[in-house]
Amino acid sequence: MDRVLGMDGGGTKTEVAVVARSGAVEMRFRTGGLDPTKGAGWEQVLAEISGKVGPVSQAVLGLPYHGEVPAISARQATVAAAIFGPESHVLNDVEVAFDGALGGGDGVLILAGTGSMAWARGPLGTCRVGGWGDVFGDEGSAYWIGREALSRISAALDGRREDPGFAGAMLARMGIGAADLIGWTYAPEAPRARIAALATLVSELARAGDADATGLMAHASEELAVLGLTARRLSGAGGGWSYAGGVMADPALREHLAARMGSVPLEPMLTPVGGAVLRAARRAGWVTDAAFLRRLKAGLENENNAP
Repeated sequence: MDRVLGMDGGGTKTEVAVVARSGAVEMRFRTGGLDPTKGAGWEQVLAEISGKVGPVSQAVLGLPYHGEVPAISARQATVAAAIFGPESHVLNDVEVAFDGALGGGDGVLILAGTGSMAWARGPLGTCRVGGWGDVFGDEGSAYWIGREALSRISAALDGRREDPGFAGAMLARMGIGAADLIGWTYAPEAPRARIAALATLVSELARAGDADATGLMAHASEELAVLGLTARRLSGAGGGWSYAGGVMADPALREHLAARMGSVPLEPMLTPVGGAVLRAARRAGWVTDAAFLRRLKAGLENENNAP
């Protein structure tokens, strides 16, 4: 049973990796989401994962909402202990992304996926900034970019703002006409994910030279810089910074963010599930030297192990 489990649990999908003491990846797969706000289905997903991987000496689970809502956090810890044993350890999913990106070291992680958050660790301690959810803001996130795009489209359609082409280009990429915009936006099927997906379209338009799209992505980078700089100040983190999340795939946004952060970002050392594995390995007392990290990184990147 000299093997550990790392888990990157999200609202819609979960990635799991089981790793041997050498750092070799024995098993890697994806399964359903672990959103505790959508009923008790997440508990069954955890039970199914346990049945698939078998016994492990340590399990580190990065789970959504952990550390944010006390009742949810307590239930997550209880269920994890019941399923994986007392050696299980539950963290917020962004914390395992932080461990992965920075290889367990200090620094700042700026995450911009569907939501946004900065996580940092330094001599003043660990802190998180943002991550309140879309009702509060989630500034700079994919959902925020999508919502801002919808606002600009609607304002252009009813004449509140001049629009040289952004609204028409977005509607064309969305595959709808102006009359369909309200119905598309308020359709009940996965509204948050659909709105967040608009960020990719805005990024494409920005790369094509659309001024409105370019300005919107620049605005997003400014909001993300506020998260990162605040986290750096509160933690005293003197190390570098890294990133995670689909919004960060935009090269111009990363370049603008680098200028605001004062340095180019560190390429993420490991994926979020790799961060969970690294934390589990260290809790198990394993040697996690450079050779271990290289082997783990290679295993997680190996297409034969792809989930």
